[in-house]
Amino acid sequence: MNLPFTKMSGAGNDFIVVDNRDLGLPLNPDQVARLCDRHFGIGADGLLAVEPPANGADFRMRYYNADGGEADMCGNGARCFARFVRGLNGEREAVSFETPAGLIRARYHGDEVEVNLTEPFDLRLGMEIDLAGGPATVHHINTGVPHVVQFVHDLPAFPVVERGRELRRHEAFAPSGANANFIQCLEGGVYGIRTYERGVEDETLACGTGVSAGAIIAHLVEDAALPVRVQVRGGDLLAVNFSRDGDRIHDVSLRGPADISFTGEINLQTLHQPVR
Repeated sequence: MNLPFTKMSGAGNDFIVVDNRDLGLPLNPDQVARLCDRHFGIGADGLLAVEPPANGADFRMRYYNADGGEADMCGNGARCFARFVRGLNGEREAVSFETPAGLIRARYHGDEVEVNLTEPFDLRLGMEIDLAGGPATVHHINTGVPHVVQFVHDLPAFPVVERGRELRRHEAFAPSGANANFIQCLEGGVYGIRTYERGVEDETLACGTGVSAGAIIAHLVEDAALPVRVQVRGGDLLAVNFSRDGDRIHDVSLRGPADISFTGEINLQTLHQPVR
């Protein structure tokens, strides 16, 4: 079976996107992991599948991490998904799609896509936790998936993979774990961010829900001006805006590029076992 696909990038966070509106594709965890493998597959941080909606939206988005596990939400993935389905949606200026985290609405601004995110929850500021290198102050918020945010002083030199792996599985965030984000205020009020993503189990060039988590924490802790501008490791700038009523954060939006890298077909029968 040959699988048509589109390879997309959202600020360096890369995805395989497939049209599964007829629900005929064999998207089991093993198959997804093989497709996302960077040595023998197409290679990606995750896979996005377009499916028919169940509750009145235009589409349904299914998102799988590179290990084949399904996740509730992906911010950069949602922007790429919106760009992909625009061609299936009559070139309208807005689109809606269902995710396990809730309904997402997207708007188009030239080559950029702006998506709303579901209302964040589980905000925990100023958590003191013990790490191998000593105590650390971190912050937690769920922006569709759980994220830990830590402010650092030298972002380029920070050991993201080592610290991210430790935070991702820390007992404070058990049992599901959390993505780990490290941020620093740069010149002009822009925040730099680097992210260790669970499911990928490595640093990625960008993470949309991580950017949103970092921006919200930067506003709450360091009074960062809205919209918060965040530069990801891949170099792109994303903008995060939201409303605040006391400790309640709502109407969160994420805006940035969503690019088509290439299209193609791959033979599912010839895929090798992923290298782990």
